[in-house]
Order: sequence, then C-alpha cells, then structure tokens
Amino acid sequence: MAEMWINMGPQHPMTHGLWNLRIKVDGETITDAEPVIGYLHRGWEKMVEDRRYPTIIPMADRLCYGSSFTWSHVYCMAAEDLMGVEVPERAKYIRAMSDELQRIGNHLMWLAAIGPDLGNLTIFLYAIREREMFLDLFQALCGARMTYNYCRIGGVRNEAPPNWERDLVRTLDYFEPRIKEYEDLVDRNKVFRMRMEDLAIMSAKDCINLGITGPTMRASGVKNDIRHNDPYEVYDELDWHMCVEEEGDVYARYRVRIEEMKMSVQIVRDILKKMPKSGPVRVKPPRNAPVGTGMARMEDPRGESLIYVIGDGTDKPYRLKVRSPLFVILSSSPHMLKGYKIADVPSIMGMVDVCMGETDR
Repeated sequence: MAEMWINMGPQHPMTHGLWNLRIKVDGETITDAEPVIGYLHRGWEKMVEDRRYPTIIPMADRLCYGSSFTWSHVYCMAAEDLMGVEVPERAKYIRAMSDELQRIGNHLMWLAAIGPDLGNLTIFLYAIREREMFLDLFQALCGARMTYNYCRIGGVRNEAPPNWERDLVRTLDYFEPRIKEYEDLVDRNKVFRMRMEDLAIMSAKDCINLGITGPTMRASGVKNDIRHNDPYEVYDELDWHMCVEEEGDVYARYRVRIEEMKMSVQIVRDILKKMPKSGPVRVKPPRNAPVGTGMARMEDPRGESLIYVIGDGTDKPYRLKVRSPLFVILSSSPHMLKGYKIADVPSIMGMVDVCMGETDR
C-alpha cells in the first residue's frame, strides 16, 4: 500500500486545542509526522509591547488556562529581574504555594482529558470532582477560578482571606487519599495499561537533544527540575524531591504526573509550616523599567517556561519573548510517533499534556 498523509485535527478531540497533526501512514503504521500550528496564533508577544508592565499580568494568565498562575508568576519574576525588585519573604511562600496548587489543578485537568481519550470516562469525573475544590480555593484567594490576575510585580495582590489556610488543609486532607483512586482506575486496568506501556519510548539522550523538559523528560530518567537545579522563590528551603521514572514510555509520563501531585501536596504542607505568619506581601515597583534585560524561568506543569524582557527606560517593554515548553515538545512529535499505529496517537500526544495557548501564543 502506498504511503499517504492524513490529518488528525484541528477538530479531533485528541488535539486539546486548535492545531493540526499531520501523519504519514503506511496502512495503520505511522512513518512520519508534522505538527502544524497557527490556528490559534494571537500575536501575544507583539501585543505586550503596547502595554504597561502591570497590565501584561492578566494577559500572561491567558497563555494557558490550565496553568495560569505559573505564567503570570514567571512574567512577574522577569519584570522584577529587569527592575531590580526584591519580593517580600511571605510573598515568596505564597507564590510557591500557589504554583503547587496550580500544578495539582493542571495535572487533574490533564488526567480528566486523557481518560476519555483512552476510553475511561470514570477518571474524567473523578479528576474534575477534585479539581473543582482547588478552583474554589483560588476563587476564595483572588476572586477568579481560572485566570487569576493575582501575582504582582513585587509580590502578590492580597493576603489570603480568613480561614483560607484552614480550608486549604481540609482540601489537601480530602484530596490526598483520592490519588489512590486514580491509580486503581488506571494501574489496575489492563486495557489502559496496554495503551500506554512501551509506547513512544524516549531515551534520556533523545530528550536532552530535542530540548524536552518537564514530566516528559523526567519520565526518561533525566533528573532535571528547575525548582531543584535552579531554585527560585523558596524552593531551596522546602522538603521535597524530584519525581523521576526510568522507562521513558507513555506510562512513565503518566506515573511522573501522579507522583508530582503527591509531591505538590507535601510541598504545600511544608510551606504552611515554614511560611512567616505576618509581613508584607507586596512592594511597589518603579513605573518605568530601566534600560536593560530581565529573564526568569520556572518549572511549569509541562516543563521549563521562560520569559525574556528588554526594557528601554519607559513603562512598556521594548521586547518580550516567551519560551513555551510545549512548543518544543510538539516539535518532537515525529520522533515519538514514527513506527507506532494510528490508534496510538491519542495516547502518545495526549500524555504530553498539550496546551496550544502557550504553544501558539
């Protein structure tokens, strides 16, 4: 049979956003692949050149609705690096805590999405059930459920309301045992395992050469996590460890994210113990940034996110550049898909947790 190109998107539910995955097939076997983006392009990096530094924060939230806080956080850190702003200690703890709550919420969204992709609707209902509780916490903290506009250049917008920490502990106490339910639904399901094990195997060398980061990289045995390798905020003061698997297949990527949810619960509990009980949560930054550059990177739920900003002495950036972890991971899709079957595509691509907002910008 002659080879032919077919499209998996932009309408296919596996795509999780507007993009098109073209695959070349010989019968049912994939011989090549080409990710095509541009269906969601908003010119984000160009738009921010006409906005003052504080007004970019809510736009950064919208780089990815699944990890809104981490994107506004990394932008604020880049602006602080440019302006030479030092963040109060309590604000650093609140930021790190919010990052980990966002990581849990993001991984729950990923788990809810990958379940129906592979024929398991129950896990969608379970994961969304718990995700709502974390959205409730963010709503109580800042008034929004998905795009928070909570981080600020110089700290965070406001203190937590009364009894918020009590509600947070109750949510963690409820959520932690639920992770075992997710594992029972997946790890003890033979069909689910067959659709993940020994698929899209990536060696540590492959991941490093392709620039892959995040859970996809750590699932191949690479011990690289910016929270550990290049600590920011207060991560170097916390009790936690990297979640790493060795197999490098789709199942290992699933396991890394499950373990990361457990670890995020541990990090948040440690933050609650060590966070100063009082103190300022914000300092006022200068209106105009100096002439120079600022850069910040952090461990987004999907990998290394980075923002580079150039100041020209005005209240607007001269230039701003985003490094999206998914942009890089999607570029490796030919490597991950070659030799596998059409039916494997939702499993392979869904497991990298696609978000086109940050990818296409």
